[in-house]
Amino acid sequence: MLREIADARAAVAGVARPGARCRPHGLRAWPGPGADRLGDHPQNRGVTSSGHLTLTIAGHIATLTLNRPEKRNAMTAQMWQELPGILSGLATDPAVRVLLLTGAGETFCAGADISEIAKLGENGDDTALTVAAERALIEFPKPVIAVIDGYCVGGGCQLALACDLRIASSRARFGITPAKLGIVYPMSSARRLVETIGPARAKYLIYTAELIDAGHALRIGLVDEVVPPEELAGRAYGMAATIATRSRLTLAAMKEIIDGRADEEAFRRWQRVARESGELAEGVRAFQEGRSPRFSWDAI
Repeated sequence: MLREIADARAAVAGVARPGARCRPHGLRAWPGPGADRLGDHPQNRGVTSSGHLTLTIAGHIATLTLNRPEKRNAMTAQMWQELPGILSGLATDPAVRVLLLTGAGETFCAGADISEIAKLGENGDDTALTVAAERALIEFPKPVIAVIDGYCVGGGCQLALACDLRIASSRARFGITPAKLGIVYPMSSARRLVETIGPARAKYLIYTAELIDAGHALRIGLVDEVVPPEELAGRAYGMAATIATRSRLTLAAMKEIIDGRADEEAFRRWQRVARESGELAEGVRAFQEGRSPRFSWDAI
């Protein structure tokens, strides 16, 4: 357990312990363009491609790092394009229960790489690649925590808002800046922003295109917690480790329900699965016996 803690904290901080499961951006299930095999050792499964997305797995916690610090982790078209495939592989990895999304160095993500703006469109939609990545994060069936240090701007906010929870350092800065570039912000992104902070505050961020500090972001509900920079990695892992002990059935069901992707029929189905799988019985039994539950349900 202590080793898992060290691995996960190091991953969030951008440093991997020798021997940890470190996958430079990919999974066996997702070969990716131009990928080179890393080998078949169980601690080293996966592929490498552009090198700008790094995946580390410690215990039940995966950390996906936007790894382009020399450009403040600005997202290239290839990074946007590859993100859904990585998430698809993680979704079917039974070892992974929680995902942390973070940036290398002292920046989360400065947004899309403006020099590649023309490559982000598809079929008349100027932001098609960014929206596909955003949707993949939203629909990822496991909890996702954005771990935000430094700048979280434009497409960086788009990614952070697609996560379930957001923890920021006190030096984080946030901005949604399409009005500085003449870009029409994606409808799905705008709606999610409104759902998170309300229409007036969403308009303030988009209309002014100004950066706000972490305290302001916390007050308006853009982030869930703010901690000192030196505590960010530890707090993120601590939260992820706690979530990883909870019922995966409950988490999967509630994510679907809270995000509005479940109707009444789906709700009843989840209740039935909880009864028939023994998940509910184990939770009640553990409570009565004064012990930690041993949840075993896994949809994979």
